[in-house]
Amino acid sequence: NRSASARASRHGVSEARALADRLGRAVPLAAHRLPLDRALGHVLAEAVVALTDLPSFDTSAMDGWVVAGPGPWTVRNGEGLLAGRGAGEPLLDGQTVRIATGARIPAEATAVIRSEHARLDEAKGRLHATRDVVPGQDIRPRGQECRSGDQLLPVGAVVTPPVLGLAAAAGYDALVGVPRPRVDVLVLGDELLTAGLPHDGLIRDALGPMLGPWLRSLGAEVSAPQRLGDDAEALRHALTTSDADLVLTTGGTASGPVDHVHPVLAAAGAELLVDGVSVRPGHPMLLARLPDGGPCVVGLPGNPLAAVSGLLTLAEPLLRGMAGRPAPDAYRPPVYEEVQGHPHDTRLIPVVHRADSVVPLHYNGPAMLRGIAAADGLAVVPPGGVRSGTEVEILDLPWTSAAPWTEGCFT
Repeated sequence: NRSASARASRHGVSEARALADRLGRAVPLAAHRLPLDRALGHVLAEAVVALTDLPSFDTSAMDGWVVAGPGPWTVRNGEGLLAGRGAGEPLLDGQTVRIATGARIPAEATAVIRSEHARLDEAKGRLHATRDVVPGQDIRPRGQECRSGDQLLPVGAVVTPPVLGLAAAAGYDALVGVPRPRVDVLVLGDELLTAGLPHDGLIRDALGPMLGPWLRSLGAEVSAPQRLGDDAEALRHALTTSDADLVLTTGGTASGPVDHVHPVLAAAGAELLVDGVSVRPGHPMLLARLPDGGPCVVGLPGNPLAAVSGLLTLAEPLLRGMAGRPAPDAYRPPVYEEVQGHPHDTRLIPVVHRADSVVPLHYNGPAMLRGIAAADGLAVVPPGGVRSGTEVEILDLPWTSAAPWTEGCFT
């Protein structure tokens, strides 16, 4: 009866993704201050506002000569102007002095002449320009990039290496960010091996090695996989004692004799929010919330590509919502060739980008990883399939792995 009810109430892919995103945003993680060397990859919980003008003083954009007034110019005796030093004495009209990139422009200066555009008459101590000199040339004026108080980055921006550089330049020693969501991974199934070749009905665990790096690429902190076998009590204990923000289970989401995820969640008083999605592969996926502030739970099917489907449908938008990341812009390129569909459910098909279209890949069965290992994303193919040239929604992967071996994977 549970299976029949689930089939009747399954969510669509877009509906399930939107629900997971909303749930993530409803359980926001408390913001904290992060030193710049620990902020990479976090999401800003406070806007970055310039604490100073950038640059904070007029500075030379080139190595050369700083001049005042029209030339030729008399070379002023003394050391040239270097970065990190004061501006030196003001220049008088008709004077020049050597200057390095980044050095402070002295008062009354009107332009910088690049070294390669200047000719020095050492005998007369006079500098001549070999090109016309435009007032203000090669001077970065104070506040050219921003003024103190300008917003440089909004709440929700992801901290990338250039963001760290900009924040440092703007005067920051730390940023206020959203913590990375913490994820526990529970690998279920007595049939799984962690090493060696498959034998005697046992198979290698493909999800344990894959899920941790995948979840980290989505900005999560992931514990080492816990391998529980088909043990209902071990599953219950792991779920109810986890202090993670999200618990991800693999396998056990259907209604077979050792599929314990549903009954364990029910016994724990979990709220079942998504119980099956109308998608192939991956339809037995689920999303639940444990009571009393407990973690969210995403149950992935045990077949590898079906698990990837659940990862992109439920886990990715949930983690994005928790971390405060904006949803990516949807895009719909045309598919290169006809793609067969399921009669009633959406299909997720591995594809690679080629010029202005996407090409479907072979090896897209629920237990196969060969296609997704070569893919750039998954195409959302509606029931009934699509003809060549039809635009399809793409669920991007966090990396681009298309490589020469993809040639053998095309349908």
